[in-house]
Amino acid sequence: MNKQLNELQKLLELEDEAEQLYYEIKVFSQHKVRWRQFILKQLPDYLERLEALHKKAKSYNTFYFLYVTKMSREELTGNYEEIIRLTTATDKALKQGKINEKRFDKRFNNYMSVYAHLQCRRAEKGLQLAEEYFKDFHYSSGNWFYYLEIYLLLAMHAAQYGQAYDLLQQARRNPYYRKQRPAAQQRWELYEAYIQLIQPEQSPLKMRHFAQLVQTVPDYSRDKQGYNVAILILQFLYFLRRRDIEGLLARLEGLRKYEQRHLRNPATLRSQLFFRMLLLTVKENFVSQACEQKAQPLLERLKVAPQPGEAYGEIEIIPYENLWLFTLDILRKLEAEQTAAEHASRSYVG
Repeated sequence: MNKQLNELQKLLELEDEAEQLYYEIKVFSQHKVRWRQFILKQLPDYLERLEALHKKAKSYNTFYFLYVTKMSREELTGNYEEIIRLTTATDKALKQGKINEKRFDKRFNNYMSVYAHLQCRRAEKGLQLAEEYFKDFHYSSGNWFYYLEIYLLLAMHAAQYGQAYDLLQQARRNPYYRKQRPAAQQRWELYEAYIQLIQPEQSPLKMRHFAQLVQTVPDYSRDKQGYNVAILILQFLYFLRRRDIEGLLARLEGLRKYEQRHLRNPATLRSQLFFRMLLLTVKENFVSQACEQKAQPLLERLKVAPQPGEAYGEIEIIPYENLWLFTLDILRKLEAEQTAAEHASRSYVG
């Protein structure tokens, strides 16, 4: 018994060390962008040690801490293709009985798979998986809302805006909706604003609510991460569609300052490129054809630019490529309205 106890104590020591390493990584990963970037540089050493611990222990605990740390590394670096490979391999091992199914939470694996499909621009496939896995999340769980956000974003990326709106209403009907943190509720408001931007409802109440929401939507983080880019883009497009020059110029200055202060890192290339494309609309005096031609080189670079990892805290509620098509559509409609107004004016004078 003493011999067995000694072996178990050694195993416990290995598992405790693995757990400590995992929580060190987790603490840094959940804080500000610069902290995430710091831990990202340390991850190779952490992973090497976790691999060694699991090789010695061969226990579920050391497997789990190694598994989630690998997932964190790929998420922080934006290597979502590897996350899809990891989640697929883990799901296969689970079905083969190589992983303790009573201890392993397959919902996390499924969540990461769906999230990786979103970031890899495999929206249609991800949407299918999201529908399949959704039944495993109970509506009373906080994870239900996190999962539904990814589900909604996949619908937005697949241009299924009607489905996205239905998912939004499903979140609102959940009796636990108001128990979410204020920042989480504000994200749902932002999603609704984007849906309303793309497919506006013409009721006066909805239009007034949308206008108030766009102009008062708050910053989500003092660290300027995550949703602030999405907010600036939303506000710019709102004022562009209204052809509110005063409001547009104010947002234009905001775009310039934000790019100078927060979008210098190569990992934020997609946001940098799209900001420049939006600035072109003002520079080219809102002429759609000129904007389309001048922005073409930027658009080609945007199409091949990689998605930023979580270490850089960016998210695209609607892919920038789709938003650019929407922007050009706004410009064409404004030109058509101006032409019609000029024609009507000439007819009246005549």
